[in-house]
Amino acid sequence: MMHSSLDDFLKQHKALLVTGPVALIFVEDDVEIASTLRHHLQSGFTTVVALMPDAFDLPRDIKSKVHRVPFDCSAPEHVFAAINQVIRAATPGCWLYYCYNTEYLFFPFCETRTVTEMLTFHREERRAAMLTYVIDLYAGDLTQHPNAVSLETAYLDKSGYYAQSRNNAQGNAPRERQLDFFGGVRWRQEEHIPPDSRKIDRISLFQAKGGLVLNANHTFNAQEYNTYACPWHHNLTAAICSFRTAKALKRNPGSNFTINSFRWHNSTPFEWHSRQLLDLGLIEPGQWF
Repeated sequence: MMHSSLDDFLKQHKALLVTGPVALIFVEDDVEIASTLRHHLQSGFTTVVALMPDAFDLPRDIKSKVHRVPFDCSAPEHVFAAINQVIRAATPGCWLYYCYNTEYLFFPFCETRTVTEMLTFHREERRAAMLTYVIDLYAGDLTQHPNAVSLETAYLDKSGYYAQSRNNAQGNAPRERQLDFFGGVRWRQEEHIPPDSRKIDRISLFQAKGGLVLNANHTFNAQEYNTYACPWHHNLTAAICSFRTAKALKRNPGSNFTINSFRWHNSTPFEWHSRQLLDLGLIEPGQWF
């Protein structure tokens, strides 16, 4: 379904923003748009919104299943402004999710359970947001896939992830149950990555509420939304498996010619299955079995 603007979508479809989950997919280029949208449709989102330039096309089978909104993602601040606009328009309690094209959400047991089932359990644990790790994917052979994107021969890092304490605004004490996470291609190629873009944690799944604001560093102004778990036990976490960093490094002239391969001794083929991510400790089932 086509819309003339994000305002138009929000005015016409307030009913879709009552419970959700609603997926906001921001399309930055023409790489793997269809596979990204299909993946999130199959994950069980009740509504998928593709915010994308008019110049990009969609296959016929997807056009009827997603809400297409004209959008320019070239400026990162536009993306955050759009998400905050949706938050303000949504009914408090509505589950929202955001990612970019060439990014794929994986959560525990996602092959047999839907994202709605997972969020129902998460809400019953009195959680209003879920930590997601952005796990870098990359093509195994950059000669065959110079843009670093290949679904068939995707690799990820099986180790090299770590966390650091996150200090409060005054910088004099760590925030409770909050950590900054690092690893993957952003860690190994950090000389090409701005410091503000090196973290791999993102609160991609969250409930709208009055006054909630998403910041430009992928954290929220409500500090409990930024926590990885509740005070009494571990909670569910998910992963966004993403070609976005590798793709950007190969597109950037400053890094393109210095990177001949993203593979190293801790690379392993990505199996496109939540079991692999669970085994590597990259997602957490919590009390959900």
